[in-house]
Order: sequence, then structure tokens, then C-alpha cells
Amino acid sequence: MSGTFTMYSTPWCGYCHRLKGQLKREGIDFEEVDIEAQPEAALIVEKANGGSQTVPTLVFADGTALTNPSVAQVKAQLAS
Repeated sequence: MSGTFTMYSTPWCGYCHRLKGQLKREGIDFEEVDIEAQPEAALIVEKANGGSQTVPTLVFADGTALTNPSVAQVKAQLAS
């Protein structure tokens, strides 16, 4: 499951750090984008979250998104 979704995050987000660690332990690969380093990415996050810059936001290849999901939610999304 390489690069099956993109995680939009910030360096100071505790939820982002936790989820990244959990995904790595599960062997789930993903791309990561820092919305502070790439401001245009913040627009993607806002679109997925009704105007809010809530992270972590995961956007999948099919265009669906999850905000601050659990590892179980990520696995379920990848399996669907």
C-alpha cells in the first residue's frame, strides 16, 4: 500500500505525530504534506473540512477524505 493517500499535517500537531507513528508501525505508506510549508495545500484541507484547516486530514486516491482518523478507520478506507 504505497502512496495510497496523502496526509496533510503541521509540524506542531500532536495528533499528526501520533497517527504517523501508528501508520508506520502498521506498515502503511503515505505521502505527507506540511500545510504551513505549502500554503496551497491548506486549500485542499479547507475544502475537505468545510473551511477549517484541521489536521491531520487524509485524502485518498479516490478523492475521499478523513479528518483525524484512527488507524482502524484508515485501514477500513484502504480496504474499501
